[in-house]
Amino acid sequence: MTKRPEEVSLLAQSGRLLASVFELLDRTPLTGKSTLEINEMVEHFIVHDLQARPASKGQYGYGFVLNSSVNDVVCHGVPTSSNVLRNGDIVNFDITLEKNGFIADSSKTYLVGEVDPTARRLVQTTYEAMWQGIRAVRPGARLGDIGWAIERHAKRNGYSVVREYCGHGIGREMHEQPQILHFGRPGTGLALHEGMVFTIEPMLNRGRRNVRTEADGWTVVTVDGSLSAQFEHTVAVTASGVSVLTLRPDELDRSRPSAGATAP
Repeated sequence: MTKRPEEVSLLAQSGRLLASVFELLDRTPLTGKSTLEINEMVEHFIVHDLQARPASKGQYGYGFVLNSSVNDVVCHGVPTSSNVLRNGDIVNFDITLEKNGFIADSSKTYLVGEVDPTARRLVQTTYEAMWQGIRAVRPGARLGDIGWAIERHAKRNGYSVVREYCGHGIGREMHEQPQILHFGRPGTGLALHEGMVFTIEPMLNRGRRNVRTEADGWTVVTVDGSLSAQFEHTVAVTASGVSVLTLRPDELDRSRPSAGATAP
């Protein structure tokens, strides 16, 4: 569970490489592209440009390097050639990357073309909720503090938090202990200490929190058909607070405790 400083350093290296994958996606026009095209582009970039391994491919029998979750898909959306992104869609890309034996995990929800203001607000609030959880991380804090910060922000804005899926410890394995719930009570749960590394990855729904898994065994959707959004970072507990290992260059100001989260 606890990582040595040299292990955290290697995780940070993987995190920086993964951040560059999202920089590539930031530069990519998404409208008209299939989710399978995007998967293939990301795989080529990770393998050939970054000389790294897409850790999701082959994990639990999954055949792709990313999850592509569009509109009412909560998580684990499977890339296909027929799923073409259209103006007004929102899509979450969840990507893992392993370098030198250590895995980083991150996701971002993108706005495709001109997006309805209500969808844009959901995406904005989900991003803010993730940062509320990140800013609760410090030595001596409790896991319940993270979940409470996320859920409080979601509920204040009229959204529900998916409870079936959570963040997780990460390192040499993609999924390690502890589980990081995105709901909870402050002052409860495991105490955080320096060297812990885990993901924070809230999923917020515009409607009810209930979800179901489709026949493919992977794709999770909202039961009521409402939109869902997600963001994720891999973080490390430091001596004085938290370090976001998958931080992207456009987020440098947001990583400071006094900075407020803004639209992605």
